[in-house]
Amino acid sequence: MSKLLDRRWRLPSPDTSIHQITVSKQGQNRVGLFTNVSFLNNNNQPHLGNKMSEDNQGLSFYILRDDLLHPFVNGNKARKLDGLLPLIEDHDVTDVVTCGGCQSAHAAAVAVSCAERGLKSHLLLRGEQPAILSGYNLISTIYGNVIYVPRSFYADREKILHTHASMIAGNSGNIVYCNDLIDVSTTTQTFESSKFVQIDAHGGTKSHSTKVAIVNEGAGDAVALLGLFRLVDYLSQDHLLGKKRSFNFVVDSGTGTTAIGLSLGALCLGLPWKVTAVMLADTIDGYREQERRLILEFEKQFGFLLDTNKLNVVDNGIVHWVDRCRPRKFGNILEGEIEACQQIAQQTGIPVDPVYTLAAWETATEITNANRDANVVMLHTGGTLGMFGLAQSYKVSKALWQKGSNVEVFVKTCAEANHGGLPEEFNAVGLGASKTQKYSAFSFLSFSESFLRL
Repeated sequence: MSKLLDRRWRLPSPDTSIHQITVSKQGQNRVGLFTNVSFLNNNNQPHLGNKMSEDNQGLSFYILRDDLLHPFVNGNKARKLDGLLPLIEDHDVTDVVTCGGCQSAHAAAVAVSCAERGLKSHLLLRGEQPAILSGYNLISTIYGNVIYVPRSFYADREKILHTHASMIAGNSGNIVYCNDLIDVSTTTQTFESSKFVQIDAHGGTKSHSTKVAIVNEGAGDAVALLGLFRLVDYLSQDHLLGKKRSFNFVVDSGTGTTAIGLSLGALCLGLPWKVTAVMLADTIDGYREQERRLILEFEKQFGFLLDTNKLNVVDNGIVHWVDRCRPRKFGNILEGEIEACQQIAQQTGIPVDPVYTLAAWETATEITNANRDANVVMLHTGGTLGMFGLAQSYKVSKALWQKGSNVEVFVKTCAEANHGGLPEEFNAVGLGASKTQKYSAFSFLSFSESFLRL
């Protein structure tokens, strides 16, 4: 493992702030998911190392505050780029092409990281340009070159990435994928050098030209697992989580890369750690296929640096994939989830969003309540700037929802504001809607407008 980690990294240190969240069932009745539960953030003196054996902790789980790593490049985005960005630099790449949703935290992280290193980023974002730029879309536009791709074309991600990379490279440049970079570095088996010099067919040093690297959506590449290995190695220190105690890591999963990296890192280090991944954007078969693909690629590229015997036990899977507490189509928000985000923020000072991190928080709370000895550790994957884009999506004035307002007018206005489509969280709000349903919709709009006023 030490040889695998002996390389340049994007992050100056693998450190992260660890908070301990106390879960109390003495909470007051409230609107939202956690109606009878309250939270307390023990961020000053979390029980770590030898203190974990103390009996007076009560119900609690740990949270890794990776959302604090960087203003824009944080959470699992920072971890996945930790080993990838130095490789891109070392191979004289001039341009990076990647893709994501309109409010992609991954795309924004790539744009910022490239700009910090003097590289050009090209971001293929799904859908149309918003009327007002905000959140990660705004950050992507400031730091990178944004191209909006119609949804019908975006479905073939591999094609649009290669097509755009070819256009940038032109006749004199070339294109490399992340695995191409790994092949060169593992062939030389030299990670200490700060630069790899490419040699042309005539044996001379290649002249400087355009070299385009393609990074998959969400950095779903084997090289992205390196940063998770580094994090696992850091956490296994005796004064933190140690190497002997069992832990259940909980993480929200888009591409699933982060969960796979954590599991594989724990396996290679011989740690008794389990990873529970909350599925958000794919089926369990899709995630298991991603798991098999990444493990196979990682073993192919880095197997000579690891104990491959430990990798032989992964046939049945190494990640525990679970559904969200309330499954839904990716990106949809259900009743009570905005209030839950507000409650968590107000009681702990930790921001979560309803699409990603709330899903992990719910599952961490559920496991902790079911088993006080579960030793749950939630990885905060960042991404909270997406709340700005989320709020922007609902351009409806709360004046339309004052007491006694016509519900039919409200529903029609919602549909018009969202280009003819009614958000799922408002599907139940129509003629004959209950007071609870009306309150939830009004609360969501009030929350949205508070962001729009910033």
